[in-house]
Amino acid sequence: MNAERTTMAAAAASATIFRTYSTITSAFQADVVCRNNGAQRVLSFRGALRAVYLSPPLRSSGAGICHLAQAIKSDVDVLLKGVGDPSTAETVKHVVEMANRASLRREVLHTDFLTPPLLKESLLVLEKLVDVKAVSHGGYPQAERCRLSVGHPEVVANVDDVVAAFSITGNFGFQPSSHGDFLGSILGTGIAREKLGDIILQGENGAQALIVPELVDFVTTSLGQVGKVPVSCTKIPLDALEYEAPRMKTFKTVETSLRLDAVASAGFKISRSKLVDLISKGDVRVNWNTIMKNGTILKSGDIVSVSGKGRLKIGEINTTKKGRYAVELIRYL
Repeated sequence: MNAERTTMAAAAASATIFRTYSTITSAFQADVVCRNNGAQRVLSFRGALRAVYLSPPLRSSGAGICHLAQAIKSDVDVLLKGVGDPSTAETVKHVVEMANRASLRREVLHTDFLTPPLLKESLLVLEKLVDVKAVSHGGYPQAERCRLSVGHPEVVANVDDVVAAFSITGNFGFQPSSHGDFLGSILGTGIAREKLGDIILQGENGAQALIVPELVDFVTTSLGQVGKVPVSCTKIPLDALEYEAPRMKTFKTVETSLRLDAVASAGFKISRSKLVDLISKGDVRVNWNTIMKNGTILKSGDIVSVSGKGRLKIGEINTTKKGRYAVELIRYL
């Protein structure tokens, strides 16, 4: 009789752990199976988290929940260990949770548009997950900002309508508009930046832009002006996008340091004091993140953007015999 009561109590405790776990960790939507295994209790997961061994044995449902949450957090933290920037890590964590949820439910979920650094870090982490596949969508082959479709490999293979496109036309012959002009006008309609992909300038003809499908109708009816130019907007198919490989100019500079204000001022052909002023105004970004410190150190592969000036990529860096830095700069024209 005592053995039977013990077995029933253990089953009840296991059921309580399962119900409570399902409530507090809906992000993973995992099925938990509790069973005795000698002195330990084994919690088995479907998906990326396969097994977590908890010791000493769980003595109550409350203790089990606590250990379980700690185990899940620890596993995610291990996956994110190589992601240095805290804000990047938080976004990647959200993508990982979305991917696990989609895989377990056999559905496909889509992220917002991600910047290239976020896209790269997310894909590196997702590659480590079991039964998860990720496909990027930017609207055209050279897209920088892309959405990720995540889910089980069996259901992610064929996904359509992840990105929509629209054209912005007007008489820009006498009043040329920059990328920033178009971006500011589109965001002025009230949408968030992460809902918008690349903007492809079309010279006197205006621009084309990528956006999440659910907002394309809203933007095309809401956007009526870019700068001082009246515009009309029309939804277009992705195969109507007009793009070409970016034009670039490569040159070198020799600097005493790799500070942002030193290297970028040489790259954009402006004075160091002018660049410092632009940094203080929040007009300078490194790898799509706004930088407010002049002394930020650059490295090979970094992308420096200055509002109204364009974009610069840091190429190969070598040290001269005099201890200076010979930096290859790639200016996007």
